[in-house]
Amino acid sequence: MSAGGDRSPSPRAPRTDRLVALFLVAAVTFNPPLLRVFGAGDTLFGWPLVYVYILGVWAGVIALAALCLERGGER
Repeated sequence: MSAGGDRSPSPRAPRTDRLVALFLVAAVTFNPPLLRVFGAGDTLFGWPLVYVYILGVWAGVIALAALCLERGGER
């Protein structure tokens, strides 16, 4: 067994990188400082803006994850 660098690292699938990036973006968008911006008491069609923001971002994360996972096997 050699101790050197003759082993090449296994390439990570682009799908994995995209999912990690999507997780990080979701973690930032659901951070309390950003949620406070939308929790100012404004409403949109009678719904509190923070609820609209949370549900919209949540739906977007689910849609992007589904898109990323479905397109992963096209290569």
